[in-house]
Amino acid sequence: MAKTEIPDPVRELLPLTPAVFYILFALAVGEKHGYAIMKEVENISGGQFNMGPGTLYTTIQRLLELGLIEETSTSSDSERRRRCYRLSRSGRDVFAAELNRMESLVRSAQRRKLVPDDAR
Repeated sequence: MAKTEIPDPVRELLPLTPAVFYILFALAVGEKHGYAIMKEVENISGGQFNMGPGTLYTTIQRLLELGLIEETSTSSDSERRRRCYRLSRSGRDVFAAELNRMESLVRSAQRRKLVPDDAR
């Protein structure tokens, strides 16, 4: 996706903060509720990034407002309402743009011999 196709409020997110990046990453795998997102983030990051509920739900609210994620359903779980989320099309585009940006940085570092070509 060309940078000019990304709306200004979303473009302002780039590069993504770790919280935004990991939430989008967790949801790229599939629909999840908040606690499952936190656990997936912990798994994806190998335990190097932990997100508390305050950061998680504040970031989710912002991503909903920007249209990067969507609330998909609610379900009863022990009489508790759970909200589930998934990436929107815009969210997928932004996540892909961020991955491309990161990949470009790694290739640039490899060309400059700052990291070995096989360091992945």
